[in-house]
Amino acid sequence: MIEIAEMTRALRRALSRGELAAWFQPQIDLRTNRLVAAEALCRWHHPTWGTVGPNEFIPVAEEDGTIHDIGRYMTTQAMGAMTEWGIDLSVNVSPAQLEGAGFTTWMERMIHRIRRPARHLTLEITEGRRIGDAPALVARLDRLRGLGIGIAIDDFGAGQASLTQAKRLHATELKIDRALIIDDSPEASEVVSDAVTRAHEAGIRVVAEGVETAEQLAKVTRLGCDRAQGYLLSRPIRRTEMARLVASA
Repeated sequence: MIEIAEMTRALRRALSRGELAAWFQPQIDLRTNRLVAAEALCRWHHPTWGTVGPNEFIPVAEEDGTIHDIGRYMTTQAMGAMTEWGIDLSVNVSPAQLEGAGFTTWMERMIHRIRRPARHLTLEITEGRRIGDAPALVARLDRLRGLGIGIAIDDFGAGQASLTQAKRLHATELKIDRALIIDDSPEASEVVSDAVTRAHEAGIRVVAEGVETAEQLAKVTRLGCDRAQGYLLSRPIRRTEMARLVASA
């Protein structure tokens, strides 16, 4: 197990050493079965430790502040891919990145530089860190929404993610957590169905995460989800592989 202090030191050098990379997991439209989007996911390959999982290093990055550099790197990668491929791109954003106005101001500058409309970009608010000053956070998200950027609430059905939170943050997308997708009980299906109905009433798109079997794909389609991603469709893949997949779609 890697000690936190050692990981903190390594993280501060990871970007400059080219150890971090954006991988992409495709999303399909469940009505057309077409590739319409992808989620950009941060991957860290350390020369000694090998692959370090995001569940290990993201909490450390949030605590020591390197999440700000990592977040800007990942968002830049997502916007570049969005411009190149012409599909929707989503990227994770930690509440830590939104605690001040810096990220929002930087995003405004970046959006004005790209050719692709901002409506093709979605920021996924993760739950690794508790959301702090809600009114200030909502104001910053509203500034981004004003540019056309979508806001997604990740991990619905796990942790604190809820439709109430989605509405409070003026979200445009709700992502159903894998735990509800793999649960084949009638109760889980009822939760998803109710969430889809209420989300659609609020004009919120619903994405099913962690779809791993044909049965799960049929389930989320039947329950009215708009999009799906998961290992059944594709594992996260390198940028070059994703580019080939988009070209052949």
